[in-house]
Amino acid sequence: MGKIVVVGTLAFDTIETPYGKVDRVIGGSAPFASLAAKTKDIQCAIISIVGNDFPKSYLDILSSKDIDISEVQIDKTGKSFFWSGKYHENMNKRDTLETQVNVLANFNPKVPENFKEPDILVLGNLDPKVQLSVINQFEKRPKFIMLDTMNFWMDNTLENLIKIISKVDLICINDEEVFQLSGCNNLNNGVKKILNMGPEYLIMKRGEFGATVYSNESEFTCKSYKVNKVIDPTGAGDSFAGGFAGYIAKNQDYSFKSISNALIYANAIASFCVEKFGVDNMLNISKKEIDKRIDFIKKHNN
Repeated sequence: MGKIVVVGTLAFDTIETPYGKVDRVIGGSAPFASLAAKTKDIQCAIISIVGNDFPKSYLDILSSKDIDISEVQIDKTGKSFFWSGKYHENMNKRDTLETQVNVLANFNPKVPENFKEPDILVLGNLDPKVQLSVINQFEKRPKFIMLDTMNFWMDNTLENLIKIISKVDLICINDEEVFQLSGCNNLNNGVKKILNMGPEYLIMKRGEFGATVYSNESEFTCKSYKVNKVIDPTGAGDSFAGGFAGYIAKNQDYSFKSISNALIYANAIASFCVEKFGVDNMLNISKKEIDKRIDFIKKHNN
């Protein structure tokens, strides 16, 4: 059975969309990614930190899905990471209303003992210094390391970011970040430059238009699954990453063909995330429904 370690945030999210509002629900990259990964029959552990205000019932949601939370640190002196955002009518734009970093500022991650040799390491969108400290804890390198990052780290910690990029197998960013990170005006040149920094693969996220995976020799684009109604896009990118990791951990195949199939699977899983607020729709996804969406994507992906 494949093993995945997810390093990411556990947070409170307050979210408003045209379809309603939820207050202080479970959020952050770690729950979305781990729940998505568990749609495959794999073992999964979360490395994260919460404060003294984080309800046990939220952690129970994860442990009830057989997700290892032994290295979710509980800082009894601080408050949990908090994010509040409001989405616009078209859902592609949102305003961040408030961010409280809180205990995340002092996060010193520790790899669980029984996950010292994972197949896949998923490095969620965190300070590259934190990501590097996790990689350095493995005596034996994980078989496949995925990195999610963003323009904030490119603006503020570029040196450490380039260090971490050189150590991963796959980087996941959007088109604007490809231009910024590479310094190129041409997308293809930008992709090549980033691949030359170390990763074997680059996934370019394109939101509602799907995603493209690149290697030095090939590229493959997968359209997204169009849901009837997007209720809340929060966590879709993390669900995508988790679904992707789950697929390759289960298959133990890191070829371009397998990576392309993982992209299709990841798009299908992310489509469930957006149909309800928070993680609600990620808790009981049936294999039958996943297969149905995969078939639809394959049929219309041309």
